[in-house]
Amino acid sequence: MNFNHEVIFCIVNAGFSDAVMTAAKEFGAGGGTVIHGRGTANSEAEKLYKITVQPEKEIVMILVKSELKDDILRALYRSVGLNTPGQGIAFSMPVDAVVGISDKKEEVKTERTEE
Repeated sequence: MNFNHEVIFCIVNAGFSDAVMTAAKEFGAGGGTVIHGRGTANSEAEKLYKITVQPEKEIVMILVKSELKDDILRALYRSVGLNTPGQGIAFSMPVDAVVGISDKKEEVKTERTEE
């Protein structure tokens, strides 16, 4: 299958979703959706990764064209990764179909053609 889009999930401590979107937008993301969640981890995981798990989390979902994914993931790692106060993790998954979004250039061309 040929996937043209990816969805990036970035899970960060509460209050860091704006930092996620700032980093992602620098590399072409248009926007995202924030879902509030609650994290869990055992004490062994906290010791292993040398982190303290904050229970309140924000999950930011960002739908992007596939060619933007790697740059955005790198930016998220630098700005809100595990070694930052956001203590974030990010991963992506391929998306096989998308409706409801359009390329702004195509949209402008269509509008001008209809006039």
